[in-house]
Amino acid sequence: MASYTFREFDLETALAWTLRLGLSHISLKSMHLPLESSTIEVEEIGRQVRADGLELYGCGVVYMTSEAEVENAFAYAAAGGMQVIIGVPEHDLLPLVERKVAEYDIRLAIHNHGPGDQRYPTPQSAFELIREMDPRMGLCIDIGHTMRSGIDPAEAARLYADRVHDVHIKDVSAATREGSTVEIGRGVIDIPRFLQTMLDTGYGGVLALEHEKDGRDPLAGAAESIGFVRGVLSTIL
Repeated sequence: MASYTFREFDLETALAWTLRLGLSHISLKSMHLPLESSTIEVEEIGRQVRADGLELYGCGVVYMTSEAEVENAFAYAAAGGMQVIIGVPEHDLLPLVERKVAEYDIRLAIHNHGPGDQRYPTPQSAFELIREMDPRMGLCIDIGHTMRSGIDPAEAARLYADRVHDVHIKDVSAATREGSTVEIGRGVIDIPRFLQTMLDTGYGGVLALEHEKDGRDPLAGAAESIGFVRGVLSTIL
C-alpha cells in the first residue's frame, strides 16, 4: 500500500485499513510520517508499523530540491528501516543521491508523474539520466501516469526491468493527459498483460496500490482494485 491512498486519514487508520485489505507491505507518505520528524520519532513509527504486522518497506513520494533534503531523506529512511525511497530529486542532485545510495545501501526509485511534469514525465526520462549510475538508482513506475503519457506500462516495465525498484499500480480512465484514476479493472490499462510482464521479468519488489480516487472515501475502491489484481494473479498462476 502506498499510504497516499489514505491521505485524508491518520496513520492509525491507514495501517488498520491496509491490514484489513490483507496487505503486508506499506510505504509511508509525509502526512503519515513527516519528513521533519526526529530520528527517534521515525524509529518509533517503524517499530509501531512492524508491531502491527506490516513491513515498512519504503517512503514517498519524497521531493528533493536541495542537498539538505537529500541528506534528510536518506537519514529518515535509514531510521525507519526502509529499503527504498520513492523519490523525485532535482536533476543536478542525482550525483549526490547516488553517493547516498551507496553510503546507506538504500535504493532510490524515481517516480514518473506523467504529462506536464517537468522533471520525470515518463520512466524513460528518468532512466536516461541514471543509466550509467549505481544500479540501486532505479525507477518507481507509476503505471497510471505512464499510460497517461501514451506509453504501455508493460512495455516500460520490460524495457527497464533491471532498474524497476518499485511500482505504483492503479488504473486510469484514458491514455491521455486528461486520464484520471479509476478502480483497477475499470480503466484502459491492460492489467493482465502488465502483471504477466512483471512475472516474466522476475520482478521481486512491491506493487503498491496508489488509489488517488475518492480521497475521503477510498476503502471501497481500494478493496475493489486489490480484488481485481488478486483475481488476475490467481488466473495467471
